[in-house]
Amino acid sequence: MEQRLAAVMAADMSGYSRLMEADEAGTIARLRTHRIELIDPAISKNKGRIIKTTGDGMLVEFQSVTDAVRCAVEIQQRMKRRNADVPQDRRIEFRIGINIGDIIFEDDDIFGDGVNIAARVEQLADVGGICITAAVATQIADRLDLVIEDLGEKRLKNISRPVQLFRVGLEGAPSPPEDADTVKRTVSKPSIVVLPFTNMSGDPDQEFFADGLTEDIITELSRRHELFVISRNSSFVYKSKAVNLRDVAEKLGAQFLVEGSVRKSGDRVRVTVQLIDATNDAHIWADKYDRKLDDIFAIQDEVTAAIAATLPGRVEAAQRDQLERTKPANMAAYECALAAKVLHHRGTVSDNEQAQALIERALELDPGYAHAHAWRACILGQAWVHCWCENKEATWNEVIAELDRALALDDNDADVHRILAAVNVNNNALTTARYHQERALSLNPNYDLVVVQQGELLTWLGRAEEGIEWIRKAMRLNPHHPERFWSHLGKAHFAARQYGEAVEAFMHLSAMDHLQHAFLAACYGWLGDDIAAQAHLEKVRALAPEFEIDSFLASMHYAQESDFQHLREGLVKAGKSRGDLSSTTDDIAAQ
Repeated sequence: MEQRLAAVMAADMSGYSRLMEADEAGTIARLRTHRIELIDPAISKNKGRIIKTTGDGMLVEFQSVTDAVRCAVEIQQRMKRRNADVPQDRRIEFRIGINIGDIIFEDDDIFGDGVNIAARVEQLADVGGICITAAVATQIADRLDLVIEDLGEKRLKNISRPVQLFRVGLEGAPSPPEDADTVKRTVSKPSIVVLPFTNMSGDPDQEFFADGLTEDIITELSRRHELFVISRNSSFVYKSKAVNLRDVAEKLGAQFLVEGSVRKSGDRVRVTVQLIDATNDAHIWADKYDRKLDDIFAIQDEVTAAIAATLPGRVEAAQRDQLERTKPANMAAYECALAAKVLHHRGTVSDNEQAQALIERALELDPGYAHAHAWRACILGQAWVHCWCENKEATWNEVIAELDRALALDDNDADVHRILAAVNVNNNALTTARYHQERALSLNPNYDLVVVQQGELLTWLGRAEEGIEWIRKAMRLNPHHPERFWSHLGKAHFAARQYGEAVEAFMHLSAMDHLQHAFLAACYGWLGDDIAAQAHLEKVRALAPEFEIDSFLASMHYAQESDFQHLREGLVKAGKSRGDLSSTTDDIAAQ
């Protein structure tokens, strides 16, 4: 038994019994997610030690009371951001109490008056709030920039003497004020308003479909954190009114407008939609969706998904066109990040260097821009993967640090988790990658880049046929998808031993790198087409004179050894061909 002075943080989940009764499995899964991704890392970062956990709470010991309060503030602030998009009755929220005193440690448990007071103080905290004792308040008063409100002396259950308590004002913790944040977002992100879709059917019963479709599109677009979406309440003011689009855009502060219509004819329904640049009335994109009217709600979901997947890419394309005429010195943070993305996707050393400079400029302009932190990690990760950096270890540490910052700033950005998944795949941490990939999917199931990455990950995990379905779904979601989707599809078909389909997918690429030529050579090796296999091996040698099978395989991320061997055998079969390129293929086969 040991006795020493320590800070104790008691945390308890509010409404635990109600949430468990409503959805036991879902509540447990969501609580586990918060523990893995937010709570346990925050405790570890602040040098805490979890002493005891119950179904709905925990006791944590800290040697420093400052660390204990910092940890509590971080947990409550990040939980608030996480709950922003969650219905009130499904939110997981905590009360936290902190005390400092003599604690008895025995058999990995803690006892004593100090522990009892912490547990009682937690019960008096607001939901989502922090309550501390006078001893804690005195210690942090000059050390942390927090607002502390005196609650006076309180009688605590089973504690003989009254205890003076204080409330920690989270609104006083360092973070951008709401109004400033709103202004910043309207400047740094493209703003978009979805006007109520018009019912052209002459059938009042279709009015609910048009309104429901509008609302669903607003909701789905709001998942995209690179967009600032005007609320439903603002846009529905203009329902059934003849309006001047420029006037609407000016009043709502929107750069882009979405308008559409619904027309029912017999057993079919047609939905039309168009995206308009409010600055010049230019029609950027338009499409129509014809469906058989057998399940109105299924149609509503399908059309919403298609529009929500396509619109952000069209907005980004319009922004890219404008950026080509803008000097970097005049760009806002969002514009710098967008230009950096474009350079990143080109995939060359010089483009990567320019992308790094632009994304750093974005963060200088807006240090709290979570999306930019995530993309800096992605851009540095590209340099790390291709050895375009002087110190790989230092670069990798920067990647991890940037992702940690992005998560701390915005846990609910699907792109942050998508990039975390991609980085972990490149580091062969497939279990961690899978966790972040599933989180990204739950945050935005209609985001084509998340959906296609699900297909990639399943391919690496040895479930290539499922991967093919996900990649094709991403292509359907966004008909304007990046060309690289075809490469992902080709690799998935190859892993599924569907060589003809793999060749067809790769042939959609306007240009191929040596890795794609190597996959094609392996396809033709398995198909027994010696001439085609030789031709692609020749391309491999021309683009990468130092190509070696072992190095090539080391850049793959298969979970199953059989998939590595399958790719190796395909290349060996291709390299054993004879003909004009025999010396080249013999070299490869011998490696």
